[in-house]
Amino acid sequence: MILLAIETATEACSAALYLDGAVLERYQVAPREHNRLILPMLESLLAEAGIALGGVDAVAFGRGPGSFTGVRIAAGVAQGIAFALDLPVAPVSTLAALADEAITETGCEYAFPCIDARMAEVYFAVYRRDAEGYPVLLGQERVLAPGQADFSPGAAGIAIGSGWATYQSDLSSLAGGRLASVLSGRFPRAAAVVRLGARTHALGGCVPAEQALPVYLRDDVARKPKP
Repeated sequence: MILLAIETATEACSAALYLDGAVLERYQVAPREHNRLILPMLESLLAEAGIALGGVDAVAFGRGPGSFTGVRIAAGVAQGIAFALDLPVAPVSTLAALADEAITETGCEYAFPCIDARMAEVYFAVYRRDAEGYPVLLGQERVLAPGQADFSPGAAGIAIGSGWATYQSDLSSLAGGRLASVLSGRFPRAAAVVRLGARTHALGGCVPAEQALPVYLRDDVARKPKP
C-alpha cells in the first residue's frame, strides 16, 4: 500500500509517504509558511520514491485539533488530491499523532498529548497503547483551560506537545506523579499521521473526499477566555 499524509495543524509543516511499511518524511517548523511548503514536500517525497501521484492508494491528513488555518490547509490539500484521483481519505487526530509518537518512542503505555490552543486554553486528551502498539483514546479530546486537564485513569504516561511547553507548571501539578517524562517541544508529525492513516485504511475506516472534514473542537475563535 502507498499512502500520502499531510500535517499542518501547528507551527510545524510536514508530509510523509508510506510504502508498504516504510515511511519517508519531510518536516519543517515554519509558522505561516505551510501553504508555500506543503506541495513541494509532497512532490519531493514522490520523486525520492520514484512514484507518480497516480500510484498512491489513499491520502491521510491531520484533521485537528490545532490552528484553524493549518487544519483547513491539510484538509483542503487532502481533499484536492482525493477528488482528483478518486482516492479514499484517512482523517487522523493530531492528538492521536502526538500520542503515537510518544508511545512509539518510549514504549510507555499511556500518553498525554497537549497542544497550545492559544486564548489560555489547550487541546488535551489521554491515550493508551493497545496490544498492537497503537494509541487508543480514553474519554474525549477536549479544549479546556490547563487547570482543567483530567489525567484519569491515574497511571504514569508520557507528556507530549506544545501545551506542555507553555503550561508545564499548571499541567504537571495536576498530573502529580503520573509523568514518566515530558516531551514538550514536539509538534504533530506526518510520519505518525501516515502510520495511523495506513492502519485506518487497513481496517476499512477511510472516508470519501467530501467527508474528510476538519475537527476544530473550539467553534468560536473570537471569544475571550473566562476569567
